[in-house]
Amino acid sequence: MTRNIIAILRGITPAEAAPAAIALVDAGITTIEVPLNSPDPFDSIKAMVDAVGDRAVIGAGTVLSVEDVNRVAQAGGTLIVSPNMDPRVIHATKTAGLQSWPGVMTPTECFAALKNGADGLKIFPGSLLGPDGLKAIRTVMPAGTQIYAVGGAGPENFAQWIAASADGFGIGSALFKPGMSTADIAMRAATIVAAYDAALA
Repeated sequence: MTRNIIAILRGITPAEAAPAAIALVDAGITTIEVPLNSPDPFDSIKAMVDAVGDRAVIGAGTVLSVEDVNRVAQAGGTLIVSPNMDPRVIHATKTAGLQSWPGVMTPTECFAALKNGADGLKIFPGSLLGPDGLKAIRTVMPAGTQIYAVGGAGPENFAQWIAASADGFGIGSALFKPGMSTADIAMRAATIVAAYDAALA
């Protein structure tokens, strides 16, 4: 089963990368991003691709430049997530054949991202817009637009966001914090997967 959850492993190190990725995939989370403000992020991405690239989508978050997009592609990553909506980053991402998920907040940003070729939208920070805000924006979005809530969405409110039409979620600190053991990551991932499945039931 594929779940619409992106694991955001901000602060992970290359040594931790492969074990963490294996734990996440085994728990049922098969999309993973390494924010580029983590230590040696491209090395971590490559380690994850080598470990679980045949079973998971691996990529980068906090991608702010065309150069970063190209480096992610060179590391084997296939997913580009940004906190903002930069047409240059979207174009570079699609030119490289990768998935583009820019951060948006307003209808203007949503439409601009889609016009420039984004595969999906990342509502960020989700806590500012809230489920009601998403519900309002959804009424004007093209049918089939994929919208993920990131920041302020988690196991305690998955159901509210899904009722408001969220297609998926990015989960960060509820899933991973620097220094956390692989066992802890696995346990948290299992809890989040169970909550997600229950919210969809």
